[in-house]
Amino acid sequence: MAWIEIAEEFLYELVQVCTMLMELFGICVLVSTAGQCFYKWLRRSGGIRLTLAQGIALALEFKMGGEVLRTVVVREWSELGILGAIIVLRGVLTFLIHWEIKNEETALEREKAGQNSEL
Repeated sequence: MAWIEIAEEFLYELVQVCTMLMELFGICVLVSTAGQCFYKWLRRSGGIRLTLAQGIALALEFKMGGEVLRTVVVREWSELGILGAIIVLRGVLTFLIHWEIKNEETALEREKAGQNSEL
């Protein structure tokens, strides 16, 4: 029985480290994207909203991956309920951001088509 407890503790620690790494990756993506968008804003470049939305979506994917990993070591139903709610919330946010990305891409394509027809 001792080896089972050791294996369980090892798995718990491994999942904790992996979860923290996934969340760290999400934070790095979000901060990097925000910096890029701020730089673009200072230069008065276009496509800032699209870049920011794509970065936020990718960061949310990393954060959601961390939450899914965390479900491996859940020990109580209340923890599972909280994790489920977080995953659903982040999933809805990701869906809304992808919808915004699609709308922004469509608007940029229309803008480019309008500029090309004027030439």
